[in-house]
Amino acid sequence: MSEKHSIVEIWVYLSGSPLFALFITLAAYQIGLSIYKASHQNPLANPVAISILIVASTIQFIEMPYATYFEGAQFIHFLLGSATVSLAIPIYRGLSSIKGRSIPLAASLCTGGLVSIISAVGIATMLGADSSITGAMYPKSVTAPIAMGIAERIGVSPTLTAIFAVSTGILGAILAPFVLNALRMKAWWQRGFAIGIGAHGIGTSRAFSIHPEAGTYASLAMGMNGVISAVAVPVIYHLLNK
Repeated sequence: MSEKHSIVEIWVYLSGSPLFALFITLAAYQIGLSIYKASHQNPLANPVAISILIVASTIQFIEMPYATYFEGAQFIHFLLGSATVSLAIPIYRGLSSIKGRSIPLAASLCTGGLVSIISAVGIATMLGADSSITGAMYPKSVTAPIAMGIAERIGVSPTLTAIFAVSTGILGAILAPFVLNALRMKAWWQRGFAIGIGAHGIGTSRAFSIHPEAGTYASLAMGMNGVISAVAVPVIYHLLNK
């Protein structure tokens, strides 16, 4: 009986420990990554989507408050700032490869960024969403760290923006191969650039796992879209919400 009581005490201690939350996060992603590899990189087995489901189910099952979970997860969250700065690396590496392609890439970047805003905000508005929802839609196709910064600048919820950004990345990574195949887009640089604009970091990770050229152009698109959006989205938001 005492042994059982000790096990319960240990479990209660672990379920409230921030380090246990960190372990859950890392283990969930490793499981998701293993499933993704075992499925031969099937886009439906997206490791981020799988890890989110595992983490959400686990903390719900053990009744861990989100505040407690985030105490541990913040060690990973802290790295988002470093990841944002590191976007300079793929931009620098990709600049030499865009010679002769700069005009179509620039047109794609501007068009993709505008369409992502107009379509999301327009659909949300038609469905009757309030300003807190539609406002968080503006930076949804930008990588999460930059999107959250944009959200703070335009006065909308960074939390909602992060949710929409991550959801966009997951859906983009899953659906992009099917959409691009339906459009008969075969060039890896074209596929990668489109994924980078629409699905940012999560899509870029998917692109790198498929082909290095796709990954390079996806990271280039993600970085350029983040830099331009950081300046343009607040301007567009204030113009449309006067």
